[in-house]
Amino acid sequence: MLVESIYIFADNEIIEYDGELAADTIVEFLYDVIEDPVEIIDNDRELKGFYNMDDVIRLVGYFKSDRSPHFIEYDDAAEEFHPFVKFYATFDPKIAKKLKLKINEVDFYEPFMDEPVTIPGKPYIESELIAYIEQHDRPTLRKLEPYSMYEIWEDDIDGEHIVAFAEEDDPDGFEFLEILKEVARDNTDNPNLSIIWIDPDNFPLLVPYWEKTFGIALSSPQIGVVDVQDADSVWMEMDDQDDMPTADELEQWIEDVLSGKIDPDDDDEDDDDDDEDDDDDEDDDNNDDDEDDDNDDDDDEDDDDNDEDDDDDEDDDDDDNYEDDDDDEDEDEDEDDDEDEDEDDDEDDDDDDDEDEDEDDDDE
Repeated sequence: MLVESIYIFADNEIIEYDGELAADTIVEFLYDVIEDPVEIIDNDRELKGFYNMDDVIRLVGYFKSDRSPHFIEYDDAAEEFHPFVKFYATFDPKIAKKLKLKINEVDFYEPFMDEPVTIPGKPYIESELIAYIEQHDRPTLRKLEPYSMYEIWEDDIDGEHIVAFAEEDDPDGFEFLEILKEVARDNTDNPNLSIIWIDPDNFPLLVPYWEKTFGIALSSPQIGVVDVQDADSVWMEMDDQDDMPTADELEQWIEDVLSGKIDPDDDDEDDDDDDEDDDDDEDDDNNDDDEDDDNDDDDDEDDDDNDEDDDDDEDDDDDDNYEDDDDDEDEDEDEDDDEDEDEDDDEDDDDDDDEDEDEDDDDE
């Protein structure tokens, strides 16, 4: 059976699951769904855990209590994005001071950014919070997660994605990821820049597909621009895999992508040119073959003509031979006639001699 969509009904909310169809991934997602939309930070240990969640969008607010109308608005907004966007809150003034939050104030943390952005216009109502989040839900650098991979991939910019592959647990991958974070922080105000970071360790079954489709080796960090329609791609050339590009080099490459100097569609034009060249070569080969065939036909015709001439010559020779044979036979017949005549003459002579002898006898 083909599964197109999975919907989860929880607390009067309908949540669409748009991730990897793997049992462990779905179960983990369901555990997140049954959690409260807003996680409360009560102590330093929980505050440390909040800071460690730097690879997702996070919001944190400071409210008087869980019965505060401003917190209720905040909680209602959290239900709209749960569990994809993480919402935190604190009622402790000491924790709020460490977070640099004022009462009824909410900070928005973009993934991998050191400093948050305070949402303007406090105190907020639910619709204002929802509008702000929807306006800023495409971070400069975001991680592809198994539970939201298709949703993120469909959120492209002009049909393209800048994609970076790096294993966080690998030394080279970690170094490259830190460079990516630096570039993202320097360009966080650019609405046209959004980089998807993929950790190959999180998608072991997709690694062979990506390597074959993009023509790259994921044993080392890679960054490229990908066309989401036909998967055409252009990847940054790294002179030495042991030395990662600097932040300036990476930023310059990204600027070339955004300006259109580096475009995966250029590969299509090159492929079309190659196809045209191949077609021209095939036409030339076909023309050569046709010429060869014509020459072969001419040669065959010449051979046939020569064969006919030879046959005619042979026929003429045979006719001459037949005529010569007839002449020889006629000559032989003439010779036989002459011999017969000679024999007759000899017989006549013999008769004459006999007559003479008889006459002599009579005279005696």
